[in-house]
Amino acid sequence: MQAAQSQPQALPLRDIHIPDAIGLWPPAIGWWILAILIPIILYLLWRSVRFITRKTALKSAKKQFNALKINTELTAQQRLIALSQLIRRTAISLNVDKAVASLTGQGWLAFLNSSLTSPVFNDELGRLLTEGLYQSHIEEDNMTQLVAACEQWLQQQKEPKK
Repeated sequence: MQAAQSQPQALPLRDIHIPDAIGLWPPAIGWWILAILIPIILYLLWRSVRFITRKTALKSAKKQFNALKINTELTAQQRLIALSQLIRRTAISLNVDKAVASLTGQGWLAFLNSSLTSPVFNDELGRLLTEGLYQSHIEEDNMTQLVAACEQWLQQQKEPKK
C-alpha cells in the first residue's frame, strides 16, 4: 500500500495563459483628450498671434506717423512718399483680404474712404495721394490737408478687421 501512496497523482493543472496584446483601437481616454485639446490650443494660439500682431501693427503705424508729422527735414515729396507707404503698409497689415495690396488709383481711394465714417479722400487729396509721387511740385497746403486726412484714417482704424 505504501507503494501506491508514493506515486503522485496527476493534478488537473493548465498551462500559464498569456493575455492578448493590447490593441491600438480604441485609444485610451488620454489620447482622446489630447486629440481634442491640441487643435483647440493651436487655434487659440493662432488667433492670439494674429490679434497681437494686428494691434502691434496699428500702434507701430501711429508711432511712425507721429514721427513723420514732426520731422521737418523732409521735403513735401519725401513726406508724401513716406506717408503713402505707411498708409499702404498699415492697410495691408490690418486687412485679411490680400486684394488690398493690389489696389491702385480710384480703387485704393474707395477702399480708404470705405473705412472712414465720412470720406475725406476727395478728388484733390486722392489725386495727390495716388499721383503726387510723380509731380515735381507739391503745395504745402495740400500736403497739410493730406496729412490730416491720413491721420483721421489712422485714428479710425481702432479695431482690426476680421
